[in-house]
Amino acid sequence: MQENAVSAKIDQIESIIATKNGRDISRMTDWARGNLARAAEEIAHAPNAHVGIVVGFYIKHAEPPSPETDGLNGMAHLAAGLANAGIVVTVITDAPCAKAVWAVVDALPISVGLEIVAVSEVAVDALADRLASDERPITHLIAIERVAPGQDDKPHREHGWDMSRETAPLHRLFDHPSRKRSWYTIGIGDGGNEIGMGSLPLEIVRTSVTNGELIAAKTPADALIIAGVSNWGGFGLLAAIACQKPELKDRLLAFFTAEMDQTFLSAAVHTGQAVDDSRADNPGRPKMSVDRLPWEHHATVLKSIAAIVI
Repeated sequence: MQENAVSAKIDQIESIIATKNGRDISRMTDWARGNLARAAEEIAHAPNAHVGIVVGFYIKHAEPPSPETDGLNGMAHLAAGLANAGIVVTVITDAPCAKAVWAVVDALPISVGLEIVAVSEVAVDALADRLASDERPITHLIAIERVAPGQDDKPHREHGWDMSRETAPLHRLFDHPSRKRSWYTIGIGDGGNEIGMGSLPLEIVRTSVTNGELIAAKTPADALIIAGVSNWGGFGLLAAIACQKPELKDRLLAFFTAEMDQTFLSAAVHTGQAVDDSRADNPGRPKMSVDRLPWEHHATVLKSIAAIVI
């Protein structure tokens, strides 16, 4: 596939995932334009790649307290596709999110690694050392819908609620000041408070999202993918890699189907008790939806993306 044709396909994918879902994120997506291609290229052309995927956004006030559904399906498609193409994958989360993340990983049609850390800096730093010194060290680290410290150095939900007690500081894998990173970092988010959003000019987040002055993430990434729903960013990244590696397209996208997407979400909700609709006035509950959109809507987005690659 010629370079111009590949670029055109990835541009189309980037436009699809940038479709807004409620909030107007156009200034953020405009700023990040081109990052999808850059992130995909880094993974597609890396020798001996080992991709870590950091996921899990815990909602303490949900019924029951659980991570939200967003991020989990994006992680699942990335993990399944990359692993099926022969790339080593390790999914990373913390203890509060472990049940839901494990449920989705267990539902994958191919085995990947899973690391679960306690809610402490010591645990995260020990993991960082292990990932860097492993026989097959991490080469790329992706965060998808994973909260980062805001302007007061504490992680916050969009309503401004402090999440420090129930969130492991996994952002330290991305910006730990005392350790030179050996991996390329990618952030995927939709609300301004996720890992990677620290790459954005603060003024854009302040004026684009509610409570942006407080919740705007400080943690940057080498590439930042912004989507209307974070899962769509995961869909888009896998598809963009397939565009850049046509010889691996069939293996990368073997499980990139609406049916498999439903399987992943069902595992997250029915086994992992992942929740949706977590606004301040409406506690989240386990349901087959993501960011207040029914599963069928997300399946349509996935199909639209897949049609571009094929």
